[in-house]
Amino acid sequence: MLYRKLGHTDIDVSVICLGSMTWGEQNTESEAHEQLDYALSQGVNFVDTAELYAIPPRLETYGLTEKYIGTWLKKTGKRQDIILASKVLGRSDGLGNGINYVRNGPRLDTANIAEAIDNSLARLQTDYLDLYQVHWPERKTNFFGQLGFEDFNVADDEVDIHETLSALGDAVKQGKVRYIGISNETPWGLSRYLQLADEHNLPRVATVQNPYSLLNRSYEIGLSEFALREKVGLLAYSPLGFGVLSGKYLHGKLPQKSRLDLFPEYQRYSNKQAIAATEAYAELAASCSLSLAQLALAFINSRPFVNSNIIGATTLAQLKENIDSANITLDNDTLAAIQAIHQDHPNPAP
Repeated sequence: MLYRKLGHTDIDVSVICLGSMTWGEQNTESEAHEQLDYALSQGVNFVDTAELYAIPPRLETYGLTEKYIGTWLKKTGKRQDIILASKVLGRSDGLGNGINYVRNGPRLDTANIAEAIDNSLARLQTDYLDLYQVHWPERKTNFFGQLGFEDFNVADDEVDIHETLSALGDAVKQGKVRYIGISNETPWGLSRYLQLADEHNLPRVATVQNPYSLLNRSYEIGLSEFALREKVGLLAYSPLGFGVLSGKYLHGKLPQKSRLDLFPEYQRYSNKQAIAATEAYAELAASCSLSLAQLALAFINSRPFVNSNIIGATTLAQLKENIDSANITLDNDTLAAIQAIHQDHPNPAP
């Protein structure tokens, strides 16, 4: 297993991070524990979760993923063996997911963040988090598949980033959080967090958790420079594009109990252009004697601005294949071939 520094911190994290959003929906508690045991046995020391999980979000499964991790920690006593990250949920207006069952409408203000941290710690059965992240911005901006930005209006009740950052700083002072991160952010958002940290002696953002895959390399436009110059590392999520880059949906296939079978509304990575790109990458992978998933993940692992690649799996076989990508080094010819496909099919699924 390869390890890299987490942003500007002194923490070493595995290049493969174990994602957990299916636990409590597609995976049982025992299966979640089995995945944790296997991942640790392979050198994975980084686990990412969120108060929102399991996905898709609903009242019945809210917080269940954190609870599963908590019961594993209690059973194994391995808190010191993992770097544990979670996220706070913010305003969900306009996202179409109706998450107002959380704190009567979650926000990124001082009171909400304090309550969210304490609740996550209780579910996780730990007294601190190594990394605590803002799940998505409070303000209206372009994320979750939106590239353009046209709305400059500030809502009258918008929580300012300064308040959010100050609340996160309080958690750091209290010892509940070691480092902070943001997610689904833009270059402007990251620059604002960094500016406020410098101006007010507040914690500096260590990571950005954004989508990054062969089908969505929009992070490279602007944010990747931040990662390298400011030591803010990328935690790449959806590296397989909801499983599309595993190849299991090629040629019209729809495996039973797969994510797109269970949740057909998740079509972000399944448009005509994305399918064409996936087919091209699948041909390249076959020519390299690799599975499509391993080609896709090995590419993410090779990027210098990536701190860790957040993989998820519903079976141990998938988990093994994904973790094994850490042992694959793509040669220059393969990287050039990937770039050629990218030029033909640039960011088909932002």
